[in-house]
Amino acid sequence: MANYNKVFLMGNLTRDPEKRVTPGGLTIVKLGLAVNRRFTTKEGEQREETTFVDIDAFGRQADVIAQYCTKGRPLFVEGRLKLDTWQDKQSGENRSKLGVVLENFQFLGGRGDGEGDGGSSGGGSGGYNQSSPPARRAGGDSAGASSGGSSQRSANRAPADEFPEDDVPF
Repeated sequence: MANYNKVFLMGNLTRDPEKRVTPGGLTIVKLGLAVNRRFTTKEGEQREETTFVDIDAFGRQADVIAQYCTKGRPLFVEGRLKLDTWQDKQSGENRSKLGVVLENFQFLGGRGDGEGDGGSSGGGSGGYNQSSPPARRAGGDSAGASSGGSSQRSANRAPADEFPEDDVPF
């Protein structure tokens, strides 16, 4: 029989990621994700339910998440389900919990999305190249025209607003 263990989740972080480093140097980050579901009942009433998922990330991905993610930040996670089992120390009962092991992820939204995300995490944007374009300045790009060496570079590039509609490269 074939098996397939894959989950895709999109939601908001419920807390700041908790980072640990093992004695062997492996970074482990634990984070919580809130995933909302909206639906209509048989009576026509709009309802919303929230599912809270615990996620474990390892290695370089864990480092990146710990550096750039804070509570409230939207995140897309791809991973696999993992069942953790243990015995309760007080009652002696067997306990279990279903969680997700992160295999891949994507940041959602811009740099300012999320409740606690204001660049105060110490990482800022140093070395982080986000896929969304930088915010556009009012009045166009006048930064390259004043310095001698960069005016030629800016002259070779046409501003995005000057492309004819048929000439947009996508």
